[in-house]
Amino acid sequence: MLFVLFFIEACGVATLYSAAGGDFWLWAGQQSLRIFVLTGLMFAVAFVPISLWMRLAYPAYALSFLLLIIVELFGRVGMGAQRWIDLGVMKLQPSELMKIAVVLALARFYKKLPPSLTNKPLTIGMALAIIFAPAGLVLLQPDLGTAVMIIAVGVVIIFMAGTTIKLFLAAAAGVVALAPLAWASLHDYQKNRVLTFIDPDRDPLGQGYHITQSKIAIGSGGLLGKGFLNGSQSNLSYLPEAHTDFIFATMAEEWGMVGAMLVLLAYAYVIRWGSNVGASASRFDLRLVAYGLSFNLFLYVAINVGMVMGLLPVVGVPLPLMSYGGSAIMTVLLMLGILLSVHRHESQGVNGQFNGF
Repeated sequence: MLFVLFFIEACGVATLYSAAGGDFWLWAGQQSLRIFVLTGLMFAVAFVPISLWMRLAYPAYALSFLLLIIVELFGRVGMGAQRWIDLGVMKLQPSELMKIAVVLALARFYKKLPPSLTNKPLTIGMALAIIFAPAGLVLLQPDLGTAVMIIAVGVVIIFMAGTTIKLFLAAAAGVVALAPLAWASLHDYQKNRVLTFIDPDRDPLGQGYHITQSKIAIGSGGLLGKGFLNGSQSNLSYLPEAHTDFIFATMAEEWGMVGAMLVLLAYAYVIRWGSNVGASASRFDLRLVAYGLSFNLFLYVAINVGMVMGLLPVVGVPLPLMSYGGSAIMTVLLMLGILLSVHRHESQGVNGQFNGF
């Protein structure tokens, strides 16, 4: 898994170098430093006993929630959204940390809950409050993509905790019934993104420009790509956000379908590894943690790739470990560190001796 992880990180740095037209220090240099430091943090997290992470679940949730409130009051505005706290050395996006905190908090919530209480209205209400309280604050930023991820991961954990499928069907019916109200509550730019997703040609030089140029970049790469540093869409600035949300299109243009599939298979391997950690976990709460974090990683990749290929609306979810930026990389490597901690716990021998990753 670590070898595949390093491969993904290297692909990200190489693509950033190319997107900058061969300028290493514009994006790739800073990204390399972040990856080096945060990968070290991942290993440090891996050697923290998972029991400690579970004890810190509620405090971590409370701290992340407090940071979301601070964002609303004093956060930095960028690209029309208020999502960051400027710490000087980096710009922290607390909503990213909440993706981990929700998983840990729900796992601890269900840990000591008797199975007979799983489907009780009070239990479901408390679990939904853990999910929707931070998701509501994230929507106010506004950040629809992150809010959707928090809700989706939370709902999956509720399902895996043993909640009956009948309640999910009833909830789905309720969501359909409330769809008009949800549509009315969206910001105008969010409505335009959905409409553009349905018909990208409705505004090809405005709302539809991003996805149109992204599909041109991916399609023009063909089977083997145009070659490293030869991506015309990104190097000639036709492709917006070529180093952040649309970095997959930059990579696919230069490396072609073969290169893109190789990267997607690498992501799939890491996600599958995380799921296997959950499947082999001996404790119920650790299974929820491992499955929840693995599903988080899956959502990162699925939403971003679906977005740049025109299969999903543009919602601003980065491609993990490849898109330029610090908060998402920190979050993903923290997730992997906790997964390694779970794996380490399960690898303990009968005498408590660590048998290796």
